[in-house]
Amino acid sequence: MNQLLKDIGDELRQFLSGKTIDALIPPIIYIIGNNLFGLKEAVVLALSGAVVLAIRRIFKKESILYALGGIGGVALASGFALISENAANYFLPKIIGSGVLFLASIVSVFIGKPLAAIFSHLSRGWDFQWFLREDIKPAYREVTIAWALLFLARMALQMLLYQRGNLTELGWASILLGFPTTLTVLILTLVYGIWRLKRLGGPGVEEFTEGKTPPWEGQKKGF
Repeated sequence: MNQLLKDIGDELRQFLSGKTIDALIPPIIYIIGNNLFGLKEAVVLALSGAVVLAIRRIFKKESILYALGGIGGVALASGFALISENAANYFLPKIIGSGVLFLASIVSVFIGKPLAAIFSHLSRGWDFQWFLREDIKPAYREVTIAWALLFLARMALQMLLYQRGNLTELGWASILLGFPTTLTVLILTLVYGIWRLKRLGGPGVEEFTEGKTPPWEGQKKGF
């Protein structure tokens, strides 16, 4: 239990050190700006907020990729809104993104390379062949299916609110379905994943890399 709590703490620190603020602040500024002033002013304020956050990251010597990603995301969303002259279209990229992630999750399961395994491989650098073992892969496949259902539900709810045309509802739903939901899913994924790997009885990453034979201790840290 202590190890699990430590793992959750490590995951939270890694997640919160990413682009969390960059993803949260601009949409809030956009919603408030549009309600108070109008579409063009909201776009200017959101972009200005993204630039300020980027400058902050640069001064703190944090990853420039997060800074550029934050500005690029706001610019893309703003472009959708300005070209269509529809403030709600600011959130279209997020709706499209949910759809893309849903399809990617489903396809990855069918081709035998679950999206959860791919993400874990890219973020942790573990040998990808370990993820493909029959006493390991089911855990990542099941998590990926759960992710797919979440992406589908998120897209459906966002589309419903988008069609209603209420920018405030759509905006806050997009924000809540972003950071808070992702954080919750991250924790649940870690807890379930570690439990499932233990039940499957496969080797831990280090045991696999070192070519150890059974009985294995299994994966003790991370998923």
